[in-house]
Parts: sequence; C-alpha cells; structure tokens
Amino acid sequence: MPDARVQAAVDHWAPRFVQAGVDYNDFVATTSRIDTWDEWLDAWCENADMHVSLAREAASDLTAGEAWARAAVAYHFAKFVWVVDPERSRAAADKAVAAMQKTHHYLDPGAERIEVPLDGGRVVANLRRPSGDDGRPPLVVLVPGLDSTKEEFFKLENVFLDRGMATLSMDGPGQGECGYDLPIRPDYDVAVTAVLDALAGRTDVDLERAGLFGVSLGGYYAPRVLAFEPRVKAGVGLSGPYRFSDIWDDVPPQTRETFVAKSFASSDEEGRAKAAELDLSGVAERIRQPYLAITGKLDRLIPWEQSERAAKEAPNGIFLLHEDGNHGCANVPYKTRPVAADWLREQLG
Repeated sequence: MPDARVQAAVDHWAPRFVQAGVDYNDFVATTSRIDTWDEWLDAWCENADMHVSLAREAASDLTAGEAWARAAVAYHFAKFVWVVDPERSRAAADKAVAAMQKTHHYLDPGAERIEVPLDGGRVVANLRRPSGDDGRPPLVVLVPGLDSTKEEFFKLENVFLDRGMATLSMDGPGQGECGYDLPIRPDYDVAVTAVLDALAGRTDVDLERAGLFGVSLGGYYAPRVLAFEPRVKAGVGLSGPYRFSDIWDDVPPQTRETFVAKSFASSDEEGRAKAAELDLSGVAERIRQPYLAITGKLDRLIPWEQSERAAKEAPNGIFLLHEDGNHGCANVPYKTRPVAADWLREQLG
C-alpha cells in the first residue's frame, strides 16, 4: 500500500496530470510502483527519461516533439510539491525546462523565451503566437499556481492559440525558474507589470488587448493583477483562494510544505503567517475590468466559496460553478478551458 502522501497525490492530482499531457497509462504504471513519497521523483524521472529516448529515436519532427512534450510534463510532475531534496528537485526542473525548449523546437519554432529582471531575480516566460498570424493578436498571460510552472501549460496554451490569441506562460515569484531567487509574494502584480513593460513596443502582439488566466493559487493572483495593473483588460481565475490561510489546515501536507519552501519561510507557523498575506480583502472590490471566476463544487483543496467570494466583491465579477468539477476543474477541462478562452477572446476583441 502506498503511504498517505503518495495516496493524497494520486487522489488530488490524477486528472490534472492527464489534462496537462501525462498519458493515463503512464500515470497508472508510474504511480503503481511508488510506495513512499521519497520514491516519487525518481519514478517520474524514469518515465520522463523513457520519453526522451523515444524523442531521440523518432522518425519525424512531429513524433519527436510530442515525445519531448510528454517528457517535459513528466519531469515537471516529478518535482511537483516534492521538497524532500532541493538539489534533486531542481535537477528535474532543469530537465523539464530543457525538454520544453525541445518541444518548442519541433512543434512551435516561433516560441520565444522571455527573461525580465525583477528585484535582483528574474521573471521567465514562454511567448507563443497563433500559427500563421502575421498581425497583432491579443495576448493572454497564463499564471501558474503554487508549484505549477510554465512547463505545465503547453496544452493549455494551445486552447488560446487555436482561438487566435498569443500566450505568455510565466514563472513569477515563488514559481519555477523565478522561484529560486524570489519567494511567493502577495503583490504578484509587480511581476506581470515587469513583463508587460518589457513587451512594450512590440509589433507582433497587441498589448492594448491583454488578458490573464490564473490557475489555483494563480486564481488568487489573477484578481490581484486586475486590481493593480490596468493594462490587463480582463481576467479569469480558476479555483483561486480568497485568503490562503483560511485553508491552511485542510490542504495536503505536501501543499503546506511547498508553500513554506516557496515563500522562503523558516517554519510551518511562519508559512501560515505568510499565507495570511495572500488576502483579497479590500482588493477584489478595486477591480473594474471584467473578471470571471470558475471553480468546481467538488474541489477538495480550495472550497468553491473562496473563489465565489472574490467574484461577488468585484464590481464586474462573474461566477461559474461546475457541480462535477474538482480542483481546477481538471476532471472536466472540456467544460472550463474552452469557455474561459472564448470569454477572454470576446472581452479582448
């Protein structure tokens, strides 16, 4: 029998892995041989290594790119909320970044890596544009959650690209490549502001039509950005918390440990105090742009009422609840992703 942490990971995140690009058969085979949480990273890295081998043996660019994409998410999920050994975790993360660069090389060679200085560190993002678009498409900034990264978003990006919008998936404070130097911070909007400043003047995206889509903890960051960055014209928050400390005692231990690590806290109690700083009180009411909050009633990580509260307080807020949706509605992505993308396309023109 797997230990409680492995079982919690399987129970909470199986649909998320699959909708991000992990093959269901890989998920079953890999998790079935993991008995303890210490074994998690190595098992998923083995799966990723297998896909790297397939990529190198591939007879076509398409086949190679698809294999690199599977490798990228497997390396990413190997270190997902896994803070047992920071050095091994970062090694897996570096492999995920490299695998995604290979994915772009084969499947979207026009993809561009963006690096922007911020407070002694850097925000890192992947910019992609719709295929065949020679104009200035609207831009959607994709914001990850607690331990998500830009490498998890390739399939999500395609939903927006297919609808004629450019995407910018970013690692902000506490996330991915940015998180090594900069901790989680409540004013995540400063990172989005820095990125938009860096993109100013480009002629291949239309910054007058910029939107934002945030997932999980990114669903807290989304309304925060809308409240303080007027260049973002509309935003979607998916399964975001209103006040992170409200759920501190109820989330899986991996989530608390990851927050402690990513916020640079020295203890669980300091982590709880930092979590209390992620609070939309007095913030959501400042939002003047259209704001859509989506979540699932079966969310066991962030109660749906947390997401609803921000939408209620935003003057132009809309709330969409899926009765059968889990956290991030990862078990029903066909209900959430197209709706969110269509809504943003309408708002951004």
